[in-house]
Formats: sequence, C-alpha cells, structure tokens
Amino acid sequence: MSRKRVLTLDKDNESIDSTKYRGMIGSLLYLTASRPNIMFSVFLYARFLEDHKVSHLEAVKRIFRYIKETQHISLWYPKDTGVNVLVYANSDHAGDVVDKKITSGICPFVGSCLTSWFSKKQTSHTNSITKSDYVAAGRGCQQALWMKQAFVDYNITLNEVPILCDDKCAINLTSSPIDYLRTKHIEIRHHFLKDNVAKNHVTIDKIPLGEYEANILTKPF
Repeated sequence: MSRKRVLTLDKDNESIDSTKYRGMIGSLLYLTASRPNIMFSVFLYARFLEDHKVSHLEAVKRIFRYIKETQHISLWYPKDTGVNVLVYANSDHAGDVVDKKITSGICPFVGSCLTSWFSKKQTSHTNSITKSDYVAAGRGCQQALWMKQAFVDYNITLNEVPILCDDKCAINLTSSPIDYLRTKHIEIRHHFLKDNVAKNHVTIDKIPLGEYEANILTKPF
C-alpha cells in the first residue's frame, strides 16, 4: 500500500460485485499467516467488506501485484538462534481515516526468529499518542507473559522480557508512581503493564523509529 494513498468509504464511487472482492480478501487473509508484511494493508481493506467500491478493488489488486513481484521474500528461521525473547509493540494514533481509531501492532521475536504477529484496530478511541502506545505496550506485555509461561513447559526460565516502544512518555508511565491527570481515562485493564514492570516480569525500552519492526503492522509498508 502506498503511504500517500488514503482509503475512505468513497460513497460516490461505483459499487462492485461482493463475491469477487470478498474472495480476494479471504485469500489474502489466509496468506497473512506467512506474510506479515501485507497484514496491515489486508486488514485495512477488509474493513470495507460490507460496502466496497471500485477504488477498494483497485487497492486490493495492488497487493496481488506486490506479492507476485516479491515471491522470493519469506520468513527465515535459522538454527541455534537462541531463546532470548523480544517484543516490539507499536500503534498508529487515530490512523483510521474513517473513525479515527488506533491500530495496534505486536511482533515478538525468539532470538532472530519472528514467532507471531498481531495487527488490530481497537474498539475504543484514544485521546493521545501516549495512551495509544501505552495500550499497545500492554498487549505486548500480555504476549510476553504468555511466552514466559510457554517456555516453562520446556524447562526454560526467562527473566525480564524486553518490550520495545518508541514513545518515551508511555515508557515513563510504567515506572512513575504518579498517575497524571492526562492518563486517568486509560482503562484499568491496561494498568497491569505497570504492575508487571514493577514485578520485573518485563521491561519497557526505547527504540529509534527507524529500527522499529512493528511499523509494518500499523502503517503502510
């Protein structure tokens, strides 16, 4: 998907056959199981399944052309990569042009191997970039705790799992003893992130924007 392209409801454009569009989206959704680089675009176009126009079909065809030209790209899982777990968490604040909701993206690594990926538009709105990144980091913490427990079954004990975030304010909230007024609207279920940082289950670290792998799950790639 082009970074300059903005998909809207496009109500004035011509409607198309729903069977064709839904079939194409269904095939692409199946492909996201092995191609995380198309997940954000596919999920974005899937939001128009109920009322899709010619412009949406043209956008979906771009993905098929991209896949055809990048068949040599695949996930790589080398041997002896280690068991160090690292979780990238990111969000796109008000990135959806239709309803201004955020899209969260999570991608955990074991060593140098990408083990899973997650991209989802949230059901609620956020008032700030800090909150949206804090919510994404909270979901990253959930994934980190699950992976810590999964490794216990293999008699491997993980210490603090690093969660990488690009928002300094969101990172500060996990260690600050004060809940600032601007964060009171964050739902209670997201504050378990702060609790797990205090218990040394996870750590929240800053990463430069240009080195952020999770960007492909929240922004056009």
